[in-house]
Amino acid sequence: MTAPHKPSKPTVGWREWIAVPALGIDAIKVKIDTGARSSSLHAFDLEEFERDGARWVRFVVHPLQRDAKTTLQAEAPVLEFRHIRSSNGHTTHRPVVRVDIEVDGQRWPIDLTLAARDEMGFRMLLGREAVRGKFVVDPGRSYVVSQPRVSKASLKKPAKRKKRRSE
Repeated sequence: MTAPHKPSKPTVGWREWIAVPALGIDAIKVKIDTGARSSSLHAFDLEEFERDGARWVRFVVHPLQRDAKTTLQAEAPVLEFRHIRSSNGHTTHRPVVRVDIEVDGQRWPIDLTLAARDEMGFRMLLGREAVRGKFVVDPGRSYVVSQPRVSKASLKKPAKRKKRRSE
C-alpha cells in the first residue's frame, strides 16, 4: 500500500514582491531569508504612543529600494519589544508589530520587527518564521510568484538610439 500523495507547497524565490495592506504597502520587494528567524521592515522616525490603553508605534517607511523620497506613514499596535541580534552580532531592542502579509494570493499574520535598514539591500526581510509551512524557497530563483514591479527610480527616459553607419 502506498502513502497518499501530499500536494507540495508552492515555491518562492529568494526575492519576491509582497503586500502589507495594514501598513498601506501595496508592494514591497522582500528578501526571503531562511537564515534569519524574524522578519524586519525598514522603518524610521519611530514614535511610541498610547491608544485606548494599548502601546502603539507610528513610523515612516521607504517602500522602494534606492528611493529615499517616496515615504509612507504607518501606525500599528506594539506586540512586544525584542532583542534582535543582527548578522554582524550587534543586538538592538526593537518594537514588534503583527501584520498580515499577502503573497501569491495567500494572506496570513506575521511578527515584524521595525528597524533602520537603510544600509541593507532590501527594505524588508522575510524570515523563516514567516514562511514556515507556507512555501518552499528556491534560492536560485527570483520572482517565482510575483512579477518585478517598476519603481519610480527605474523610470528613466529611453536612451537615444545611435545611428548606424548604413543609415
